[in-house]
Amino acid sequence: MAEQDRKPLNAAKPLVASAGWFDHPVLSLLLAGVWLLMQGSLAVPQLLWALAFALLLPRLLQGFLGPAGRLRRPGVALQLFGIVMWDIVVSNLTVAKLVLSPRAEPQPAWVPVPLALRHPGGITLLASIITMTPGTVSCVVDEGAGQILVHALDCDDAAAMAAQMKARYEQPLMEIFG
Repeated sequence: MAEQDRKPLNAAKPLVASAGWFDHPVLSLLLAGVWLLMQGSLAVPQLLWALAFALLLPRLLQGFLGPAGRLRRPGVALQLFGIVMWDIVVSNLTVAKLVLSPRAEPQPAWVPVPLALRHPGGITLLASIITMTPGTVSCVVDEGAGQILVHALDCDDAAAMAAQMKARYEQPLMEIFG
């Protein structure tokens, strides 16, 4: 064996692959966007902070994030974002009306939402979307039963509410996550 072909004994392979700077581009964009929205400014210092957060946080959290998934249907993801934003506004108004009306008689209910979605990230995102929409809180993701148990502040038809969540949120998530 030639001298140049020998490897030193201490030349072990790293246990963890080094993280790239743009391994999670969607997360980086979200972090930068949220920072700028919270600051309400596009001043140079805020842009620099947004860039720093967008680059550093995903890299520092690489061990927790794991490998980045590929966004399969960006158009569907953008459409889902619009639907969720609209639903948040509408449900905020509905909850405000319900809470502020002296005649309101809310009917709280537990709503089981059966899951067709199997991707762990997709299920997490679905539970998060449900929780962000005022008037509903995802309480339990029951993997054994294949459902999310949702508490609704006001629900007169649990089956219709579950069908609406599946159509508005789960179906696009299934297209995005495959």
